[in-house]
Amino acid sequence: MTDTTEATAALVQIRRHVMWNRLIAVVEEQAQTLVRTAFSTSVREAGDLAAAVFDREGRMIAQSVTGTPGHINSLAAAVVHFVEAHPIETMEPGDVFITNDPWLTSGHQHDLTLTTPVFHKDQVIALVANTCHVVDIGGRGFTPDGRQVYEEGLNIPILHLFHRGKPNATLFDIVRMNVRESSQVIGDIYSFAAANDVAAQRLIEMMVEFDVDDLDDLANFVIDSSRRATVDRIRQLPEGVFRNELTMDGYDQPVTLMAALTVSEDGIHVDYDGTSPASSHGINVVLNYTKAYTCYGIKAVVAPDIPNNHGSLEPFTFRAPEGCILNAQRPFAVAARHIIGHLLPDTIFGCLAQIIAGGVQAESSASLWNIQLRSGTSVSTSSDYVGEIPDFEMIHFNSGGTGARPTKDGLSATGFPSGVKGVPVEATESVVPVVFWRKELRPDSGGAGRTQGGLGQIIELAGEGGAPFDVLAMFERVDNAPRGREGGQPGQCGTVSLGSGTQLRSKGQQPVAAHDTLVLGLPGGGGFGSPLERPPLLVAGDIRDGRVSIEAARIDYGVVIDDAGNLDESATAELRRSLSK
Repeated sequence: MTDTTEATAALVQIRRHVMWNRLIAVVEEQAQTLVRTAFSTSVREAGDLAAAVFDREGRMIAQSVTGTPGHINSLAAAVVHFVEAHPIETMEPGDVFITNDPWLTSGHQHDLTLTTPVFHKDQVIALVANTCHVVDIGGRGFTPDGRQVYEEGLNIPILHLFHRGKPNATLFDIVRMNVRESSQVIGDIYSFAAANDVAAQRLIEMMVEFDVDDLDDLANFVIDSSRRATVDRIRQLPEGVFRNELTMDGYDQPVTLMAALTVSEDGIHVDYDGTSPASSHGINVVLNYTKAYTCYGIKAVVAPDIPNNHGSLEPFTFRAPEGCILNAQRPFAVAARHIIGHLLPDTIFGCLAQIIAGGVQAESSASLWNIQLRSGTSVSTSSDYVGEIPDFEMIHFNSGGTGARPTKDGLSATGFPSGVKGVPVEATESVVPVVFWRKELRPDSGGAGRTQGGLGQIIELAGEGGAPFDVLAMFERVDNAPRGREGGQPGQCGTVSLGSGTQLRSKGQQPVAAHDTLVLGLPGGGGFGSPLERPPLLVAGDIRDGRVSIEAARIDYGVVIDDAGNLDESATAELRRSLSK
């Protein structure tokens, strides 16, 4: 190869990489448009969304930085269904398509997926799409109480939302008549369509700037490069089969997740044979969502820095037996599928911890503790409440602690693996009549270890003016704590109760009477390594920060604090010697 040829080839590669980065910028602007324009707090405050660009075959080329793995990786498998239902050659400028079919997209009907073809020089050169969670979709709503998907709300097949730029008035009317918060939901749908328009406009501007007529070459480059880089990482791992088992609360009986992870030369395969059968309640997971968090669990450890797209996901395969809770078939109820799905990375980490040098983080609280509340004439009332009961539907996102890492403490009150942000209490209080009386870190909830599990939270809230309401509980890790790793202790289990002292079930719609409060104690993450290896001065700092109580420091860490509140080094050394025997 001549010097000139080499220089030309190098410039081509540089140009491709610049365009690749531009694609990521395009879809991140798409995501930020969703955040800026959405009506519901789930999108504009928590970032419960996904945005991405696809080639004409429906292969994901680039995803936004903002978003959740469950939405992003489900969306990666969803757009091909739009192309099958409406072939590229039949699409027209101004078309926008919509569905919330759980088995085609992200696993429950509260997530709407919109796909828009991008036209350049009179041909479709790409598709842009997003998936976002709306506050209500009718039916029973966002609760695990359903017995069939038909109870869980409005199911929209793949339809035109806009055709040649004209809105599908019939569909909008159907949505408006079937949801409790019609203004929010309709506003959100227009927001989602507008975000796709922004992405399409920016993509066309990029095409003009770089003087290209299609994205075929760039798409192939991105996908092939990502696939090769991921396979190279896999080849650094020892080959073999590695197993892990995780037990969780379930709805009315425990659920067991069984995983056998096989590392081969060119890929990683996960088999969920032995996992519990589908539940009779709405905690089941569809295959798309299982794939989303299986791939994320592997990628977070094996290839976290390789861009997420069709190519980097392709070497990861899995199998979940039909009829198990990770491959539920229609018409099983699926509204609260995140309860199970968010535990899949922990299941995968238990396999990878056996082969990754230095270890893998301990188990996390993982499943989001979404506070879904409902009030109005259709729910439980209280005889001692005087006044009109407000009518509202609300969701408020919260998270417990993450597992301790081999060299760092876990993160407190952090959404992992979902990646969603906690919703500020002010944002919720400004739109619904509730009052948060407490929202604070939960001391001693992080598992003790050389590195400490992240803390959960204590949350207490009530209806404004003491009004009654119902909680649509879907809380996990109340009976089964996040486990520690390599000698680390488990995090604390979660708690669900009323301020009056009554214990509530962790799942299902239940009343909170007038002038009472809902009190939640969110789980903490598991610890990593022996607690006796945590430096006493660090434990003393934990006490000062309110993370660890003096009693827990003595029992769990063997650290003694004297009456003056200072570290008693001699007593600590003696106690640690005794505990280590």
